Amino acid sequence: MSYNWGPQYIVPTNAIKTYSGHVLLREDFNDDLLDKELAELKLSGPITRVINPWYFRKKGATTWIKIGESSNRKDNFSVSWDTTDLENGQYEIFGMMHISVKKGTREHAIARENVVEITVKN
Repeated sequence: MSYNWGPQYIVPTNAIKTYSGHVLLREDFNDDLLDKELAELKLSGPITRVINPWYFRKKGATTWIKIGESSNRKDNFSVSWDTTDLENGQYEIFGMMHISVKKGTREHAIARENVVEITVKN
């Protein structure tokens, strides 16, 4: 069984799907569901690192462009994104959360992605 521990995209409200200018991208994950998935994968152990890189692309494009990355959970892995120079239109934002866990003397990593469709209107 797979547990949907995240990442979960955070915006000020669920209604915000149009971005203009400077925006703050944020994500988080559910500790309890992550622990269940790690146990199922037989990878339970202390979390040693979490990193969340962010990418975007124009809808329909094949190449992702990196926005930035964060390992700061306190700030919801926030990354600042300036859409000012982008053409208006439909885009996709991609967050790929990597979680490293130490089991015995080895470190293992799992990852999950979250893709959100948005509109840029400058």
